[in-house]
Amino acid sequence: MKIKINDYNDSDLIRIIREWSNLTQKEFGDLIGKDERSIYDYEAGNYTFNMTTLRKIMNEVGLEITIEKK
Repeated sequence: MKIKINDYNDSDLIRIIREWSNLTQKEFGDLIGKDERSIYDYEAGNYTFNMTTLRKIMNEVGLEITIEKK
């Protein structure tokens, strides 16, 4: 499956990635070294994440980021 990252806000993106991984918030947090509350806060839009965190997430769940010029 493919999505355009520009079409989603950060909180939706984290939730989509987690759901594609079929993981609970706790399992997802354990996988990327964050606690369950942090994942909840990411998905609720209370916290934002940086590119380092996004890269770690993508590597851990087996997804890749592609940048394409329009």
